[in-house]
Amino acid sequence: MKHKRFVFFMILPTLLLISFVILYPTISGVLLSFKNYSVFNFGNIKWIGTDNFKEIFDDIFYIDVIWNTVKWIFFSVTFQLFFGFILALLMKEPFKGRGLYAGLVFYPWAISGFAIGLIWSWLLNGQFGVINDILIKLGFIKEGINFLSDPSLAMFSVILVNVWYGIPFFAIMILAALQSIPNSLYEAAEIDGAGYFTKLFKITIPYIKPTLINTILLRIIWVMNFPDIIYGMTRGGPAGSTEILSVKMINTVFYESNYSKAAAHGVIIVLILLIYTIMYLKLTSKKEFSL
Repeated sequence: MKHKRFVFFMILPTLLLISFVILYPTISGVLLSFKNYSVFNFGNIKWIGTDNFKEIFDDIFYIDVIWNTVKWIFFSVTFQLFFGFILALLMKEPFKGRGLYAGLVFYPWAISGFAIGLIWSWLLNGQFGVINDILIKLGFIKEGINFLSDPSLAMFSVILVNVWYGIPFFAIMILAALQSIPNSLYEAAEIDGAGYFTKLFKITIPYIKPTLINTILLRIIWVMNFPDIIYGMTRGGPAGSTEILSVKMINTVFYESNYSKAAAHGVIIVLILLIYTIMYLKLTSKKEFSL
């Protein structure tokens, strides 16, 4: 009994910290989404039920925000995974200067996403951007391209930057998994006459499948809740062409000063991610790899 009491008091500070940092804000945010809390009515805050959610779904442009979010997540994560996997394969084998090369490759991951967005908004500027200047001097274009002010190019531009920014994450995670694969498996496969792609699809990918599943899950959640790059580059514009759910939530606070409606956006994001996580884990847990 004394031992259980001792253990309880030892973990109590952690439980209180988690409750204060995570549980309390979450419950407060959910409750806030059912009120009319804004800067215009501090003295008349009341319970309004699901009015905030009705107002959100009555917006005819909300489907565009959802579609932007789907494109943002799908293309970002797909290409981050593809190039990250290739980079991890290239860095698996030791070569001269690998440590320096790894540091340069992984360096962007240590920089703030918002700072990355600001840097790339300057690089892709249609009037004085470095990218346009290089393309003009090389003769590929005659005049600057409006990467961030053209609705048909803005989403492509922010996704491209997000892919560049997220490749190191997949590379780090996959490289760690690749280094845990026993060399004896490859040696046995070579004795049987297996080629490179046979070893890749029969040994490498199945062996690191748990890492890939967890990494993709975390990255999709992360990207959906990652407005930093978009906000640093376009603020969701032009004409809402790059506005995803998390950016919409921020814009609701800054441009509408409606905290309850922003909280409702947050609740919708959490519900979407919860449903996605449950479905994803059920689908990916059906087949397990065994040696």
